[in-house]
Amino acid sequence: MGWLTMPFSSMGGHKTATAYLDAQFTWENADENGAIKGYKVLASSCPGNRVYYAAVQETVDGVQKSIFAAICLVHWSPRSKTGEQFGYKDMTEHAGPNEARCPRHILDLLTPTDNAYALDWRRRCLDHLRRRARPVEDGDRIRLAEPLRFTDGLECAEFIVVKQGRKLRFRHPESHGLYRISRFRERDWSIVPVPKIHKMLAA
Repeated sequence: MGWLTMPFSSMGGHKTATAYLDAQFTWENADENGAIKGYKVLASSCPGNRVYYAAVQETVDGVQKSIFAAICLVHWSPRSKTGEQFGYKDMTEHAGPNEARCPRHILDLLTPTDNAYALDWRRRCLDHLRRRARPVEDGDRIRLAEPLRFTDGLECAEFIVVKQGRKLRFRHPESHGLYRISRFRERDWSIVPVPKIHKMLAA
């Protein structure tokens, strides 16, 4: 399905992308045989109004069925002069979306599936969560899988971690300048073991 865009006035009173999309994925109606089929959003998230993730449960005559992931690319442009202030492009995990940063609390709700595209998408989401959860401490020496080039001309793959509150900065091992590494948690990196020097006890 392609993009559907609209002004905020067409969002049915919903003030956020999450609220609007929750409502779009929650409904019931009767099919040609009289069975009442529907879907209900159990949990959802749309960080930064960029990508919406939801655990959606199918129901038939009130009986709860499978729970799958719905994913929407989100367009959020409050200052649009053409009336395209909000838009979305929806898909399910069965399409194997490129967007694979689904929060764990949503992944944990999904029921088992044998769909190859969905399984691959779930694996990529879990890989992303594992990368983000890797611990790193102030003073750790890290090595990136590929060197980065910065605007001052530095090209380097190894850095010393400098924690500034909740923020991470990175120092070149041979200088005092601090650098920022975008999307650091999502990159491929490893901790460089640093030999510990033990103090000699006086005789």
